[in-house]
Amino acid sequence: MKEDFLEEIKKAISSTVKAIAENKDLEVVFEDNQFPSDNKIVLPKIENEDDMNSLPELRGSADNQALMHKYHDKDLFNELSPTGSKNKEIYKTLENTRIQMIGGSLMRGVKSNLYALYEKKCNENDLENISDQSDINIESGIDLYFRSQVSSDLVPKNATKAVSLWTKWLQKKIGNSTDELIRNIHDQKLFAKNVNKIITELNYYDQSENSEENKDEENNNNIEDLENNEISEMENQTSFSDSENTESQEEVGFEDSEVFIDQENTEEMNDFDEGNTENTTPQYKHDSSNEQILNDYLVYSEEFDEIITASHICEEEELNRLRNYLDQQLKSFQTIISRLANRLQRKLLAKQNRSWDFDLEEGLLDTSRLTRIIMDPYHSLSFKKEKDTDFKDTVVSLLIDNSGSMRGRPITVAAMSADILARTLERCGVKVEILGFTTKAWKGGKSRESWMQNHKPPSPGRLNDLRHIIYKAADEPWRRAKKNLGLMMREGLLKENIDGEALLWAHKRLQNRYEARKILMVISDGAPVDDSTLSVNSGNYLEKHLRGVIDWIEKKSNVQLLAVGIGHDVTRYYNRAVTIIDAEQLADVMTEQLVDLFDGDEKKIRKTAN
Repeated sequence: MKEDFLEEIKKAISSTVKAIAENKDLEVVFEDNQFPSDNKIVLPKIENEDDMNSLPELRGSADNQALMHKYHDKDLFNELSPTGSKNKEIYKTLENTRIQMIGGSLMRGVKSNLYALYEKKCNENDLENISDQSDINIESGIDLYFRSQVSSDLVPKNATKAVSLWTKWLQKKIGNSTDELIRNIHDQKLFAKNVNKIITELNYYDQSENSEENKDEENNNNIEDLENNEISEMENQTSFSDSENTESQEEVGFEDSEVFIDQENTEEMNDFDEGNTENTTPQYKHDSSNEQILNDYLVYSEEFDEIITASHICEEEELNRLRNYLDQQLKSFQTIISRLANRLQRKLLAKQNRSWDFDLEEGLLDTSRLTRIIMDPYHSLSFKKEKDTDFKDTVVSLLIDNSGSMRGRPITVAAMSADILARTLERCGVKVEILGFTTKAWKGGKSRESWMQNHKPPSPGRLNDLRHIIYKAADEPWRRAKKNLGLMMREGLLKENIDGEALLWAHKRLQNRYEARKILMVISDGAPVDDSTLSVNSGNYLEKHLRGVIDWIEKKSNVQLLAVGIGHDVTRYYNRAVTIIDAEQLADVMTEQLVDLFDGDEKKIRKTAN
């Protein structure tokens, strides 16, 4: 009688699934060791009365899959899918929510089942007891926010706290963009485009893979000039000058062949005031505030500035050649690299209280329990998931000075050091972003040309074209971004340095991250120098702005700022800083500074390294 009852339940669920999906040939199986397909839905086993206790969630899962068969176009979904693993998760999560909302609006019973399924998910993630926005991932935060915007009935009571933690931040980032999602719930194509628009508005992850249509074709004719730049020339540069970049140099003939503009960072920054430091960066041109230094800083034109990913500055073939050169340099440091990497990794892993949840339905395959399947082929696979730790909730941004005075050994060592840290921290579960800053031209570039054509108005402010480079985005794996670091070896890349604006840019990218702990490390070999700007402004114009930016970040931001100066005393700018005499010390010092920060003892951070 008991088995007959369970069979009746299975038949009822199967019939309902086929009716919702409008596909009588759809196969419904109740097994744990099979996988769904285009014509098959797989549900958990129903073997006893205990399984019946979770019947609403089971029916919710069945309804969800049936709705996917009816209202979801897999080819269209794949066609419009964004790049980047996190972006894909956001896209996938919201598409599933769209399907559930369609089903819930048509059938009351389906709505109840889907609610039970989602409530169970919220319970499993312990949303009722979270205390910080970063306690849940961004795709879940956006999903909760979207559901709350549609109807409060779609958000379980155990998730209301999570919604409140994410609402303010998301309203600031994407505003009313969810209104478009709500209007287009029944149109998968428009809905997907709206989701991609939201992802762009978040500007949360590196969009470089989607940037083909942003290429700037006007400079393609200059590519031929690059062929004459031989890597062998750099091998002769074994020393560097610690003097500031005031020498007169001719620009190596190249312009960008491909340009990727980061839209968010070219827009005007949010209002700046003492009480508003959450996820904002000071507007340093127009705001009236007590920070007069920031307020007085002017930019003549932002029209020619660019924020560009390293892979879009030169052809892939050349990028691979530059990376090979960097790898050759790394060989001679292999022993030191291994020592530093192992030391940092041991230090960081020691801080992790690694623990796992076992016997889960999803996660990493638990290979230690595979013997059970060998003994009993009908036994379900067992999965495990590592419990989250506060330690992992950290992002580190390395901002590297790409000015001409870094040419030679300093930039080579900086690239190698960034490579070491990126690999090591990634193994320890810490996100790493690698950025560079320079200018597009010597002596002002197009900004200066425009100023001269406009009859040279007095006190124009910054008078050069910025180039901010993304070598590795925080969510990009090291193996995929490693060749980008070779770009630092390119002759002609390194020009002038305007540190203050670069610092604001890197800081803003960090503030847009959801990790609880944010660390910004600046590697530089001199004070900010741009001949074009300083020739028409006061001699300390750029330095004064840099001091104002540093002071604001150190006093009013939650970003931990530290700096390493190569042959240049940066301790006069930064509270937490170290100055090294020899570039060869860079990797060791960077490692020590990060270890001290992770130890939580900022007093250990040294001022000089001999």
